[in-house]
Parts: sequence; structure tokens; C-alpha cells
Amino acid sequence: MQAITVRDRDAGVAGMSLADIPYPHAAENDVIVRVHAAGFTPGELDWPATWTDRAGRDRTPSVPGHELSGVVVELGYGTTGLSVGQRVFGLADWTRDGTLAEYTAVEARNLAPLPAGIDHTLAAALPISGLTAWQGLFDHGRLTTGQTVLIHGAAGGVGSIAVQLAREAGARVIGTGRTSARDRALALGVDTFIDLETEKLEEAGEADVVFDVIGGDILDRSAALVRPGGTLVSIAMPPKVRPKDGRAVFFVVEPDRARLTELAARLRDGRLKPLVGAVRPLAEAPSAFAPGTRTPGRTIIRVTEDRTGDRS
Repeated sequence: MQAITVRDRDAGVAGMSLADIPYPHAAENDVIVRVHAAGFTPGELDWPATWTDRAGRDRTPSVPGHELSGVVVELGYGTTGLSVGQRVFGLADWTRDGTLAEYTAVEARNLAPLPAGIDHTLAAALPISGLTAWQGLFDHGRLTTGQTVLIHGAAGGVGSIAVQLAREAGARVIGTGRTSARDRALALGVDTFIDLETEKLEEAGEADVVFDVIGGDILDRSAALVRPGGTLVSIAMPPKVRPKDGRAVFFVVEPDRARLTELAARLRDGRLKPLVGAVRPLAEAPSAFAPGTRTPGRTIIRVTEDRTGDRS
């Protein structure tokens, strides 16, 4: 089968290529998924898990990408909850070969059924951004109806989902971003937009939850915007400056079938829409990682075309 592999940690994007690799093995509680569409995180070539397994052993050449939407074609021993021919979407393990491949092995618990009628391209844009937004807002931020949330990068992959989920939850939403992101953020429904290129962050006012995806100086300055008893949540780095009377949380997204199922229901009903920018074939995945080639919205890799007979 064909897959994108990375063979040299120091080469970066230049070390990526389309190659023929062996068909994956379905371990206990695994499924093999024929990947229709896959998502990736541009910085994942810098992650240690891209190059080593859970025991710290070198696993190059490795296959990047961790989001997928596709169809189950094989069950490992003891696997329950999914069936051959079922449409699924979700997350591949960080320390195993990923989703930029025609077939990939995934723990069944990391996948959720994909309702009929949802395009694989949209579904592949949802797992990391959707779960990160949900976990940041509700599991860690404890956002509730009537509260105010400040979302940095409100028009980005994670931020755009967070805006939509926060609005559905009945929160007031302040979004931040670059000048070019203003119209997209307002279209998503932010109540107030702060242009980080022309306006002062402090003009945003206080919030019960501040959700950061940027880090650095923006994260440090955000601590002062957290109301007493509120929470500063970051996925960029652990906060160095903590709110005077509140919590500070750094987290890494975790797979969650139940939440994926809820996100899929919102996608099916039109209550949630991931921002998809470019859709490119598998052979063009290496160039999609390159800085300067990214467009607003998530870049999704179309690996294989839908086949008739896929069932929900």
C-alpha cells in the first residue's frame, strides 16, 4: 500500500516521500481502517512521538498524520463496538504509524461511528480540533451558560470550533486573532473581536475562561484577564503566569469516543462546521506540511475516494 513516510528527523519536510510500505497488522483491540481522508498537524515532525514508539525505540520510517475518516476493513482479536464496513472517524495513536496512508491500524476505542451523509473530508478535520475545543472549554475550563470566554486564534482550526461550541453552550464569546481573521471570526459568531495586530489585548476585558492556542507573551498577558475563580487554559505551553485568583491548566488532547459521537451529531445537524481550506491528494501531502503553503482553514488530505456500499 502507499503512504507518506518520514525517514530523517533532521531533514524535516524534505525527508517526506510517498512510498510503498507493508499493510498494517491489527493488534488486539485494533481495527484496520481504509483511510478516505486524513488530517495532520504541521508541527508534528517536531514531536518526539513521531520518531519513537511508547518504549522510546526508534520507529523510522514513520507515517505522520493522526486524524482520519474512513471505513473499517478488518478487526483485530477481541475488538468490539465496531464492525467491518462501518464508517468511522477519530484519532490514531501518537506513537504509531499515522493516517497519511491507504490503510492504518487504530485502537477501536479511539474511533467513533460516522453518520451517513457526512463527507469524509469534513469528518477528518474534526477529531483533534473538536476534541481539543471541547476538552479545553468544558472539561478543563468548566465553561457554563452565561459566562464569558476569551478564545485566542478564534478563526483557526481549534479556535473556530471552540467559538461554535461556546456559543451553543450559551456563553458570551470574545475572539482574538490577526487582522485577516476578523471577518471569519465575526461570521462564526464572536460577540467581540480583538485584533492582536492593531488593538491591545487588555481591551478585551475579563473572562471566566481564557482559552489559549498561541502561547508566549499572549499567554502571559492573558492571566490578568481571568476573573476571580476563573480558568486560564492553554494547549500551547504550560502557563508561566497564573491568574491571581483562579486556575491555570495546560493539556494535551485525549481520544474520547463519546465526545466524538456528540461532535459528529452536531456536524450532521449543521450545528458545527470545521473550517476546511485546501483538500489535496496523498502525493501532495509533503508540500502541504511546508511553511508558506497553508491557507485559512484546515488542509485535509484526500487519500482514497468513497466507495459505494459504505454503511453507517
